[in-house]
Amino acid sequence: MFAYYLNLARRSLRRAPGLTAWTLLTLALGIAACMTTLTVYHVLAADPIPAKSARLFYVRLDASGLEGYVPGGKPNLQVTRRDGETLLREAHAPRQAMTASGGAMVQRGQDQPRHTEVRFATADFFPMFDAPLAAGRTWSAAEDAAAARVVVLDAPSAERLFGGAAQALSQVLRVEGQPMRVVGVLAPWRPTPHFFDVTSGAFREPAALFVPFATAMQAKLARSGSASCWGDAPVSDVTALDAPCDWLQYWVELKSADDAPAYTQYLQRYSAQQHEAGRFARPPNVRLHSVMDWLATNRVVPPDVHLQLGLALAFLLVCVLCSVGLQLAKTLRRSNEIGVRRALGATRRDVFAQFMVESLVMGGVGCVLGLLLSWAGLALVRAGQTDYAQVVTLDAPMLLAAMGVSLVAALLAGVLPALRAAGVSPALQIKS
Repeated sequence: MFAYYLNLARRSLRRAPGLTAWTLLTLALGIAACMTTLTVYHVLAADPIPAKSARLFYVRLDASGLEGYVPGGKPNLQVTRRDGETLLREAHAPRQAMTASGGAMVQRGQDQPRHTEVRFATADFFPMFDAPLAAGRTWSAAEDAAAARVVVLDAPSAERLFGGAAQALSQVLRVEGQPMRVVGVLAPWRPTPHFFDVTSGAFREPAALFVPFATAMQAKLARSGSASCWGDAPVSDVTALDAPCDWLQYWVELKSADDAPAYTQYLQRYSAQQHEAGRFARPPNVRLHSVMDWLATNRVVPPDVHLQLGLALAFLLVCVLCSVGLQLAKTLRRSNEIGVRRALGATRRDVFAQFMVESLVMGGVGCVLGLLLSWAGLALVRAGQTDYAQVVTLDAPMLLAAMGVSLVAALLAGVLPALRAAGVSPALQIKS
């Protein structure tokens, strides 16, 4: 019977090509607008590390001076070098990473030096954030403490400089004129959002060169990203050990989310000790953010994206209502045909099923057209100037979502016309 209904749907769509085209275009536009904005939202609001996001926490301490102090206010966004190194040394978490962004002139042999984005990090950075290796290894905690002259490259840099990951191993690069040996190469890796350092851009690409934190400090590599300082003493070097400046991101990985209260208590004790010692002018005020909480705190999803999503859903609803009107008009034109079918023995349920199958066919064709328009819309997004433009793609989950949206839209658009068709009186149509 379903094949018969499909055949009737095909004939019906061909019988009124103009009305069919308008109905399909209306559905396709609504689906395309909805899927384009929904895809953007999906990419921006996605969990960047779902396997362990509930166990990764960002640390905030309130080390600022008393100027502008408000009891219970928000603590510093980042930590000072003194606090970061102390927390790292006391090691109250199974894994912990101190990191910051920087830049350096990098040179291979006699090639022209080239400015490269650098990330300073401690040894746990790579296993904590699931950074995949294509070749070699990362540095150890002992190498980090000893300020070893070792680096890890990203895959594109290894390909450009040495022709591949394997060829890059054990090669020497000059970083700001200082020789450093390549011990590892990362496989392609771009967590989205760039959660471990949103201060330098939530949707930027990871750095091309990774250097041990102690090595970067000893080599006096230039840092980048945000920093804030306090107090009356002039600060000539923000990165100095005792500089009253926060500029480092500090992350911990706990065994489970249930361990977060205990680690928070440790941070409160540490802050109380620093307050009593006179380092912290303010009383203890700490925060421990999970990955998704940290992204929400920093409003990684721009407010205008929420607005666009609401408008797109409203536009889809308008398109569905327009499609309902068009299909109702088409149904009224077919009253005689429906009356004859009913007189020949078709039940109301048969007529309803016939028109719902026709709506599903319309939805399937509208889905295809809507996807084509969605790809065009996403191409326009990628051509834009927003910082997230290049990461917006239509992945497999969003393709399934598009099919689901199309199915729901087709069903909503087809129910009222199908009920209207099933309610046609055969006697009145035969008399006319």
